[in-house]
Formats: sequence, C-alpha cells, structure tokens
Amino acid sequence: QVQLVESGGGLVQAGDSLRLSCTASGRTFSSYSMGWFRQAPGKERTFVAWITSSGITTKYADSVKGRFAISRDNAKNTVYLQMSSLKAEDTAVYYCAGQYQGNYDSRYHYWGQGTQVTVSS
Repeated sequence: QVQLVESGGGLVQAGDSLRLSCTASGRTFSSYSMGWFRQAPGKERTFVAWITSSGITTKYADSVKGRFAISRDNAKNTVYLQMSSLKAEDTAVYYCAGQYQGNYDSRYHYWGQGTQVTVSS
C-alpha cells in the first residue's frame, strides 16, 4: 500500500508563488507516474499536471500552462508542484495521485488527502 501526503498549501496573495510537495511511502515510488489535481468549492475535481515515472514527460492543464511546473525527486519519493503567478481562481484543495501506468487521463490508484491553497485578490 502506498500513502501520499501533500504539504505546502496556504494563503497567498494573487501573483505570489507557492510550492506543493507530495511525499510517498513505500519503495516503488519511482515506478509510478504522478499527477496533481484540484477541487474548488462546489466544483468537480480537475486535472492540473502530470509527470511520468522517469520525470521526462509532463502534461499540464491549459489553465496552468506556463505558470505551474511539476517535477519529482525519486530519491526523496517526492513530487512537486511549483505554482507561480497565482490567481484567485487557483484557489482549491490540491491532491496528488499516483498511477502504475497509462496516460495523464488514465486511472489513478493512490490519492493523497489534499492541501488547501487559497489565493486572495
């Protein structure tokens, strides 16, 4: 069983930057592709970013492209989401998720508990 724990959320001003971290338990983290998702109040959870197990390939939602960057450190069992030029509409609970295989829109097998990001304007 893999457990994912997100951290780094908080309250920031519009235009600020924030880095989220997601640390995984277990020894097979380097085998998973990882994704970040978010859920705003009253809305469905949506895809934000994705990175392959090797870290070579990434994918972003159009709404965050050019502002967010996903990366990973397999030696630390951690995936990151660097968020820049934050906007009020980025306010949401952010979740990391892991998948054994597939593309960014394939099934995810593990989910974290989420971390709140609030951007004030």
